[in-house]
Amino acid sequence: MKKIVLLMLAISFFACGEKKEENKEKNTSTEEKIVDTKSDTTQEELQIIVGKYERKNIEASPYGEAWFNDNYELHPLDETTASALSEFLKDVEIKVFMGTWCSDSQMQVPAFFKIMDKVGFDESKLTLIAMTEDKTTIANFEEGLNITNVPTFIFYKDGEELNRIVEAPIETLEKDMLAILKGEEYKHTYAE
Repeated sequence: MKKIVLLMLAISFFACGEKKEENKEKNTSTEEKIVDTKSDTTQEELQIIVGKYERKNIEASPYGEAWFNDNYELHPLDETTASALSEFLKDVEIKVFMGTWCSDSQMQVPAFFKIMDKVGFDESKLTLIAMTEDKTTIANFEEGLNITNVPTFIFYKDGEELNRIVEAPIETLEKDMLAILKGEEYKHTYAE
């Protein structure tokens, strides 16, 4: 009986490994396609996407229903601080590194977009990059940026990094963003 169980486990293990390899696709476009699948708590299959995407890609099914829409609505918007952000966001570009598989990304990225909607941020100045669980992309969009945790929100002005929020805000997304954009001293969660 033990031999049968061990044999079944070995077959199962190797079958999953082959399936993962079949799902990997290389693509030179900015959307790098599916690299793997994961199951969420409802057991619905969700695809891990990797590459440059637009907001509409994570608002759409299955991510919208699984986590984006609820977390967007649940974020308690600090309207006063969000309104103060408007004047500081005029000449700012933002890169957002996230994982569709990551619970912190699933919570913080929709909240971030709720803030951006409130301030009317020009999304053409925003780059959304979905990553693997190893914090990589096929096209190496992360190269030289020291992305260790997701989500990572990087704020740029005149091509220079102002600062970043890594994984979760210190206070709130709104307050951390305002501190960064005003040039106040700010250290993200993993800063030394």
